[in-house]
Amino acid sequence: MAGEWAEISLSDAIELKRGYDLPSYERREGPVPIVSSSGITGRHTEAKVKGPGVVIGRYGTLGEVHYITKDYWPLNTALYVRDFKGNCPRFINYLLRSLDFTAYSDKAAVPGLNRNDLHTARIVLPPLAEQYAIAHILGTLDDKIELNRRMNETLEAMARALFKSWFVDFDPVRAKAAGRDPGLPQPLADLFPNSFEDSELGEIPRGWRVTNWGALVSLGYGKSLRDYDKTNEAYPVYGTNGMIGSHSRPLCGHPGIIIGRKGAYRGVHFCSSPFFVIDTAFYVEPKEPIELRWAYYQLLRQDINSMDSGSAIPSTGREDFYNLSVLAPPLEVQEAFAELLNPCWVRQERNNRDSSTLATLRDTLLPKLVSGELCVKNAARMLERTAV
Repeated sequence: MAGEWAEISLSDAIELKRGYDLPSYERREGPVPIVSSSGITGRHTEAKVKGPGVVIGRYGTLGEVHYITKDYWPLNTALYVRDFKGNCPRFINYLLRSLDFTAYSDKAAVPGLNRNDLHTARIVLPPLAEQYAIAHILGTLDDKIELNRRMNETLEAMARALFKSWFVDFDPVRAKAAGRDPGLPQPLADLFPNSFEDSELGEIPRGWRVTNWGALVSLGYGKSLRDYDKTNEAYPVYGTNGMIGSHSRPLCGHPGIIIGRKGAYRGVHFCSSPFFVIDTAFYVEPKEPIELRWAYYQLLRQDINSMDSGSAIPSTGREDFYNLSVLAPPLEVQEAFAELLNPCWVRQERNNRDSSTLATLRDTLLPKLVSGELCVKNAARMLERTAV
């Protein structure tokens, strides 16, 4: 470590303060991020703190660190850096990520981060120029990860917009019924009828079928899995809220859909590879030929969380799900939808793989850079080799 690095208490580098109350009835939708212990959870018209800033989870997601680039409102479930004392805010963000916050939590029934104890943490602080250099290296990785996330968000919005156009608003059918060009290549346009018919769901494209989910799919139960079996393996593990780890073998040997079974929020997820499902979720098995991507976007429009089985813990009942009505277009229309959007999904998966690689590199470099074990020049060479 360079001789200019100083070993000091955290309170000599920054001052932490508890966030501010903001009841939901006082919130007004605006451009200012509201930051809780788990990150940005809403928007407001007024900021309490100038950005850039750093927020630490005080309760709930204890010790989770968030870097905020603009003015913001930190909630009282979090601590925020009130004074950086001349240090680089983004470097402080990475420095705080390297700390073991469990050593500074109180012993209450609901553990919380004790600000006074945290202020006593011993750290090593580099000169300001080196702080900015370290923040640039780690920030470059985080910026690329964020760019990939935003790109995937845009691609997902495109997919949902096309699904709505074809299968909710029936735009190609309406255009043909009105004698207008549907704006699709002729082979695609030919897949859609040019008129509507009445059904129990209202007006639907002629020839499309009203059925229920129980006729199209069955729901398989996930299996229990010990926590230590959910890490560093080949197959993703899904629960009610999404991916929670990985396992050495799949429960479902092909791409598929996962539907949350237990909990207040029960999500719908798609996995493009074989996967494992734990017992808080179902996995979807087709009963007849359907395009799984079509089924996934259709399921996203179902209010899964309204289907409670009546138990003490909110849960989705299979029979309630099976009885839900659904409009099923012909298989060739489902397949055309998937074929048209496949390049978007391939790009999303590539972005996810790239982001995973970048996050691994960042997490490897972070403790070594902020402790002085690895110098900036050597870290920069590592980034060059990964073409970041």
